Amino acid sequence: MLKAICSKKDLSYTGYYSCVCDIVYCEELERLRLITHHISTTRFQHCLNVSYYSYIVCRKLRLNARSAARAGLMHDLFYDDRKEYKSARTKDQPSYSLMHSLSALENAGQITEISPLEKDIIEKHMWPMTRPLPKYSESYVITVIDKYCAVLEFCLPKLRKIISHKKGNRASD
Repeated sequence: MLKAICSKKDLSYTGYYSCVCDIVYCEELERLRLITHHISTTRFQHCLNVSYYSYIVCRKLRLNARSAARAGLMHDLFYDDRKEYKSARTKDQPSYSLMHSLSALENAGQITEISPLEKDIIEKHMWPMTRPLPKYSESYVITVIDKYCAVLEFCLPKLRKIISHKKGNRASD
């Protein structure tokens, strides 16, 4: 079952799914299920979260929701570890933010044809940490949704723990 964080929908039965059904179960994305991301989730789940919520926002704004969904699913399609990269980085190497975007773009191009819009989204999703500015409105949407999902993924498990702890304390009163 495909499910985004804070959503009760099985995404396999939505219009969103028709945008990504040809790539969502590919081997390259499946590998992301094994990589922890933002402490409490996997890189695959993070990409799915960004993809789905970007699709929703772009659809409401009458932007290219299909390209946003596809690029969102592949925006972090890389397998390197941030800590290992940072410890081995030399002065002349690009920042982690830029490097992982370029790596994701290269990997995405190996699984499907990438439109100029999708290329811009994947390449620039770390803006303003990377330059130049995104070219398309959809790229800005993904950039904001990526940060929003990262906060949710980091904070929600902690919040759930606090809430369940408080409920447990009330039960003992």
